[in-house]
Amino acid sequence: MSLVQPVNTALCLEKICESNYQKLFRLIPNLRSFDKTAVGLTQNKPALYLQVLERNPYTLTIELSHCFDQQLSEHIVPAVKIRIYLDAQLAEVLRDIDRPTVDKVYQDPGSLVEIRNYKWRLNYFLQKWLDHCLKTDYRFTHDKLNQAAAVKPL
Repeated sequence: MSLVQPVNTALCLEKICESNYQKLFRLIPNLRSFDKTAVGLTQNKPALYLQVLERNPYTLTIELSHCFDQQLSEHIVPAVKIRIYLDAQLAEVLRDIDRPTVDKVYQDPGSLVEIRNYKWRLNYFLQKWLDHCLKTDYRFTHDKLNQAAAVKPL
């Protein structure tokens, strides 16, 4: 993950989660309207796949990923699981394809500093990935035809 390490990770983690929320909704303006899945398409870039994993009144849990192959089960990266706190306007990474959830890594509750640093690194990664995705013009849709077109290789 990142080699950047802020002095005050608690404050930086909160700011990154706020920023990630704003960036997610710029990338996917109609995020709240998707029930199960959606595909974001753009010219000459791999499709972005959105899966709604859980929906509650104040939270939304999603997985966002790219697929680099015709088979959706292959080469899906980074497969980031994100919990979106709609009321607080925060988006927090729970895990990605390469890194497990915090509770699997740190089972000692006394490891607060390590837990916060781990969460910061996960969310810092999401921030940089969202910046990359925002440089393109992805359009998300429910449409099955667009989803089928999205799995064509580059």
